[in-house]
Amino acid sequence: MVSESKDGLRAALLMAALDLLEPDGEAPSLRAVARAAGVSAMAPYRHFEDKAALLAAVADRGFTMLGDELAKADACADAAEALFAQGVAFTRFARLHPALFRLMFGPQYGHAGTAAIQHADEVLDRRVAELVPNSADAAKLACRALVQGLAMIELSGRLKPQREDDVEAAIRLFAMAIAGRK
Repeated sequence: MVSESKDGLRAALLMAALDLLEPDGEAPSLRAVARAAGVSAMAPYRHFEDKAALLAAVADRGFTMLGDELAKADACADAAEALFAQGVAFTRFARLHPALFRLMFGPQYGHAGTAAIQHADEVLDRRVAELVPNSADAAKLACRALVQGLAMIELSGRLKPQREDDVEAAIRLFAMAIAGRK
């Protein structure tokens, strides 16, 4: 049985929902999450108004995880290389967590807050502003569109690269173009 402490129970419910989400990609019911967390069927309602609120919290957790991965990737001192590494980390995250990624970028995420999204965005925003200070907003939009588009196309099975590293090569081309390099 999971500890009934408020933070411990909420964390256990979120972990159970994440675990249930990934194998088949279907959003788990509150009852299934409670069962997986080892708590009563009513326990999730102490922390989440409904299934949509639980899924929003799961998406928030996903954006926090993604933000952490992007921050790790940003370790390179060279801004263009850091931007490239962030793009690779973004697409790798999508491959490793396909159901979570779809939830995060799906229409149902509208129920969640924005703090977790800002965490994921701030690393990219800083690097792009460093590389393209006069067109930072347009460059950020282009960067997000590229990696999110590549990830979604790849997850749909419609992207069949000729070589294993084609996705990374596309990200590198784009990052170097943003940086004004060849």
